[in-house]
Amino acid sequence: MATLGEEDEGKFLMDGDGEQLGIVTEVKDNTAYVDPDPSLGEAWVESFGWGSINEDDLSVPGNVIDTVTDKELRIEKEL
Repeated sequence: MATLGEEDEGKFLMDGDGEQLGIVTEVKDNTAYVDPDPSLGEAWVESFGWGSINEDDLSVPGNVIDTVTDKELRIEKEL
């Protein structure tokens, strides 16, 4: 379980096997909102933490995040 904050915006969301699932666009109430298929321009903006929640973003609660690094959030392998 991880505690998520604004500093996690712009990071990659990875699954337990290291596959990229998307980019965190925004964090609210310990939930990461993830763009699963950003365009090149969106990815660039989101990498700086300047993204915003869109209707197609996935919500990922902090309690399923196993590891947080400077560049990524990694989901627990066993869900």
